[in-house]
Amino acid sequence: MCGIIGVFGHNLEASRLVHSGLWALQHRGQESSGIVSSDGKNLYMHRGMGLVAHVYGEEDFANLPGHLAMGHNRYATSGPSSSDHLQPVMTKDKILALVHNGNLPDTTSLENFLHKKGIATTFHNDSDLMHAVLTYYLARGESIEQAVKKSFPLFTGVFSILVATVSKLIAVRDGYGIRPFVMGKYNGGFVFASESCALDMIKAKYLREVKPGEMVVISDSGLKSFQLTKPKQKLDLFEFIYFARPDSRLLGKRVNEVRRNLGKYLAREHKIKADVVIPIPDSAIPAALGYSQESGIPFDHGLVKNRYIHRTFIRPAQKLRDQDVEMKLNPIPEILNGKRVIIIDDSIVRGTTSRKIVALVRKAGAKKVYFLVSSPPVRYPDFYGIDTPAQKDLIAARLNEEEIAKEIGADCVHFLSYKSAIKATGLSEKVLCTACFTGMYPVDIGQRAKEITFN
Repeated sequence: MCGIIGVFGHNLEASRLVHSGLWALQHRGQESSGIVSSDGKNLYMHRGMGLVAHVYGEEDFANLPGHLAMGHNRYATSGPSSSDHLQPVMTKDKILALVHNGNLPDTTSLENFLHKKGIATTFHNDSDLMHAVLTYYLARGESIEQAVKKSFPLFTGVFSILVATVSKLIAVRDGYGIRPFVMGKYNGGFVFASESCALDMIKAKYLREVKPGEMVVISDSGLKSFQLTKPKQKLDLFEFIYFARPDSRLLGKRVNEVRRNLGKYLAREHKIKADVVIPIPDSAIPAALGYSQESGIPFDHGLVKNRYIHRTFIRPAQKLRDQDVEMKLNPIPEILNGKRVIIIDDSIVRGTTSRKIVALVRKAGAKKVYFLVSSPPVRYPDFYGIDTPAQKDLIAARLNEEEIAKEIGADCVHFLSYKSAIKATGLSEKVLCTACFTGMYPVDIGQRAKEITFN
């Protein structure tokens, strides 16, 4: 899961607009950030490890001129978190740059193609491989449009990508549209972004979603669209549950309202006598509000989040490594002491964090701790751009609700039913990817299928 944004428009300071959009997409990746720009003659790049606030200074924008720019916030799913895998990816001769949100679970087709062409692949992650194939076709005189068309069948996985040459910005989405990708207009120019909240940030007008299997080309000639494969919409349900920002819209639905609905359905399914409902901030706040509204149990912020601790936070001492939850969340005893507390979270993955949170709430004086989850049990790993562990490490793949409650130290644990999770979106199950809950992977995961068991 990464965040990408691209801008094309004459008389626009494209790199500054992209920079603003990357702020709005910081939640999609906090490990590194980068921008490529073009003035019509050359490509320019700046990138680095860390948050958007750390990577860019005012002086950097003098070196990112032009009317075309695209940017990337990285969350490592393919390749380690290091400077070797910074994006954008760009050729040494600076003729082509690429940013990618998603993951190719099986890169066999790409690697075989490149091996046959005598191109090394040992140091590449999936984004590098995609870039290498596109570069191969460009080097043989193909237009960038033809290069994308010929490469597209080799991209066996999930991707929303932006490709830039000195004169064109191209958006491409996989045939299932598993990761969100939208487009908008700004002062006569065009904007592409992972989420609509980035369009809102720069005051761009939302136009539509990039269609699954679509290639959109922006140049001085205007906008051209090509359908590279038949669209089979399968947006990841987890985008609604956790990843997308609550102010974004996905498939026409406001994420905040979907999450509130998840909480309402949770309250209907699991009626518990309690004194207070608290969320694990921030993504579970709307669901907790929905649960409170439906159940009549008061809502409060029993846990306060330290918003300045991110994935890149370096723990100051070895003895603090097991105190990450305490450093991110601080309980308010006056809200919890002597109370029967319902904790609402959006998901349980390994259960490690949940156990620490339950202990934290009990230490603050809670009389009872009920742990409710506004999504179905996560029983299968994600291979499409989310860093979930192996199936054996997913707690819901091994234990039932009663066993999980014992494992994390809660008085009870309940999950939202799969049926209600679908209902809460207001969408048909047919347009959603539910792989983490059902094990039904719409995009072939190749050899990774051997890692899955169905109990």
